[in-house]
Amino acid sequence: MPRVKRGTQHVKRRKNLLKKTKGYKWGRKSKIKVARIASIKAGAYAYRDRRNKKREFKKLWQIRINAAVREEGLSYSRFMDMLKKAGVELDRKILSQIAMNYPTVFKKLLAEVSKTAEKAKKTKE
Repeated sequence: MPRVKRGTQHVKRRKNLLKKTKGYKWGRKSKIKVARIASIKAGAYAYRDRRNKKREFKKLWQIRINAAVREEGLSYSRFMDMLKKAGVELDRKILSQIAMNYPTVFKKLLAEVSKTAEKAKKTKE
């Protein structure tokens, strides 16, 4: 059986690892052992934070909507309930953008939603 020399694979693996950790601070960009650990940790943090990003943005949108709705004397939860009852299917991202960039449109939306909520309440009684 012929002898297999694997030096090229070894060098290639190390080169790819150092390419991945390029721009890191201290020895994490040049020392193989430290770079390997840094690369693994970076991947774990990236995976975790892709999920956390969604959570943080949802919080931000809720805060923006709540601030806009409080100016009109209503709470966030009541507003979301009225939206659901009115059959408006705008997500929080779009609602927050409307509230932030187009306050007059948001006020009209709020007025319309409150009208339909009143109608639904009257028909229920």
